[in-house]
Amino acid sequence: MFNPPGRSQSINFLAFLSAACLLPCGIASAAPSITLSKKTGPPTSRILVSGRGFAPNASVDIYFDTKEEAVATANSTGAFSQIAIPAPASALTGDHWVSAVERSGDGATQARFDVQRNWRQFHRLNMQRMNPFENVLNVNNVGRLRLKWSFDTGFEVASSPAVANGVVYIASLDGSVYALNAKTGAKLWSHDTDRYVDSDPAVANGVVYVGCDDAVCSLNARTGKLLWRYGAGGHVPSPTVANGVVYVGSAGYKAYALDAITGALLWSYQTGGEFYSSPAVANGAVYVGSDGGNVYALDASTGALLWSYTTGGAVSSSPAVANGAVYVGSDDGNLYALDASTGAKVWSFTTGGDVYSSPAVANGVVYIGAVDFNVYALNASTGAKLWSHNTGGYVTSSPALANGVVYVGSDDHYVYALNASNGALLWSYATGFYVESSPAVANGVVYVASYDHSVYAFGLPDSDGAKQDAASKRPDPKTLRPDLSVKPSKLVATR
Repeated sequence: MFNPPGRSQSINFLAFLSAACLLPCGIASAAPSITLSKKTGPPTSRILVSGRGFAPNASVDIYFDTKEEAVATANSTGAFSQIAIPAPASALTGDHWVSAVERSGDGATQARFDVQRNWRQFHRLNMQRMNPFENVLNVNNVGRLRLKWSFDTGFEVASSPAVANGVVYIASLDGSVYALNAKTGAKLWSHDTDRYVDSDPAVANGVVYVGCDDAVCSLNARTGKLLWRYGAGGHVPSPTVANGVVYVGSAGYKAYALDAITGALLWSYQTGGEFYSSPAVANGAVYVGSDGGNVYALDASTGALLWSYTTGGAVSSSPAVANGAVYVGSDDGNLYALDASTGAKVWSFTTGGDVYSSPAVANGVVYIGAVDFNVYALNASTGAKLWSHNTGGYVTSSPALANGVVYVGSDDHYVYALNASNGALLWSYATGFYVESSPAVANGVVYVASYDHSVYAFGLPDSDGAKQDAASKRPDPKTLRPDLSVKPSKLVATR
C-alpha cells in the first residue's frame, strides 16, 4: 500500500520516540532475572546474587525465603552484581528461595537454593569427623530417632557411608558399591568391583572414589560407571579427596597422590610399613599412619617427608587435624596428640585396649573409641579424661559429632547416641551384628551399616518433619515486605 511521504516520516519518527523512551522512562529492557553464585550448599553458605532487567537505579530487596538479607541498587541499565547474602544457620534441608523484589514497581524474580549438609567422605570437616551444620537432631530430640529405612546388601558391610546431594554411597565386603536414595533407601545403582572392599567411599565433583582391594576405583556418581582404576600394589583403605587430588595409602608400602579427574600419579611415598589408615589433609600436608607404628606428615604437593613420629604399635586409626594438632590412635592402646608442624608429642592418653577407631574433634574435645569397650572424651589441649561410656563390645567404629551429640557403633551390635558434654546415653539401636561402620550424620538423618548385611537410616518421626517441609515453601513475592533496617549493599559494577 502506498503511503504519502509525510505520513511515512511521521510513523518512523513516532517509532524512534517509543524506542528512545524505554530507558529514560524507566522501562526495563527485559524481564527481571537473578543468578546465584552457587545453587546448593550448607546453612551459613555465602551466596552472591546478581540481577538484571530491573528498573534503572531501582532499590531491589533480596530475601532468603521470607527474611530480607540485603538491598541492592540497580545501575543505569537495571543491573546489579554479586550482592552477598547468607543461607541462614537455621535453614533446613531442601529447596529454599532467593527472591529479588523492586521496592517500588512490579519487578520481581526468584531462584532456587538447595540446602544440603553433605557428609562426602570419612573425614567430614577439616578431617575432624563432625558436621557443624546439623540443626535438626540435638540432645533434646535424638531420643526419638526411628528407623526410616534399611537396605540389605546381601553381604557384610564394614564400610562407612558417604552422603552427597540426596544419595548415600556405601560398599560391601563382596566388592559391590551402592548408591541409595537418601530418603527412601531405594537402590539407584550398584557397581561390582570384583574385589574385596572395606573402604569408605569419598564423593567429589560428581565422582565416587573407593579402594577396591588393591586399586583405587573412580566411578560416576550418577550412574556407577567406572571412570578409571589405579593399581596400588596392595590393599587400599579409604581415600581422601582434597583440592582435586585423591590421597590414599596401600598395603604395598606406599602412599599415593592421584589426579582426581584422570587417575594419573602425581607422587608416591614409600615406607617400611603398610598403610591401613585414611589420610587427613590439612594446611598443605597429608597425615597418615602405617602398620610400622609411624605417623607421617607429607607435603601435599610433592609427597616430601615433613616429619614422622613412632608410636608403640601399628597405626590403623585415621588422624584428625584440629587447632594445630594431629590426633591419632595406635595399637599400643594410646591416643596421641602431635604438633601438626613438627610431629612433637603434645600428650598421650592410655586406654585399656587397642585404638583402631579414628578420633572426632569438636569444641576443644577429642572423642575416640577403644577395644576396651569404651568411648572416651578427652580435653584436646591436655589429654585429660572428661568422661567415658562403656558399651558391650569393642569400639572400632569412629565417632561422629553433630550438634552436641556423639554417634558411634560397637561390636555389641548397637549404634549409640551419647551426650557430647557428659557421655550420657541418649539413644541406641540394636542391629543384627557387629557395627564397625562409622556413622555419618547429614540432613537430620543418621546413616550407618552393620555386619548384618544392612545399611540403616535413622531419623525423627514424620510428625517432627512437618516444620521442615513447611519451611521450604516458595514465597509469593507480593507478600514480602521490606525490612527498613537493612542498609543498601555496595554496588559492584557490571558490564
